[in-house]
Amino acid sequence: MTQHCDNKRECPCTYHCPRHGKCCECVAHHRDHNEGVPGCFFSKEGEATYDRSIEALARDHGILK
Repeated sequence: MTQHCDNKRECPCTYHCPRHGKCCECVAHHRDHNEGVPGCFFSKEGEATYDRSIEALARDHGILK
């Protein structure tokens, strides 16, 4: 069974790929390829660092300093 994914938010990811703006496909791709956190989880400033680690995500969201 496939889940419907309605992308209603602008994607901040600066990487151009066939999944750009297709959130469900992007998250599944990163998960399946163990590629870290997708850029769309970050703010525009956080995404611009290209550090896709959990630690970078936590810093971007003010959880870590």
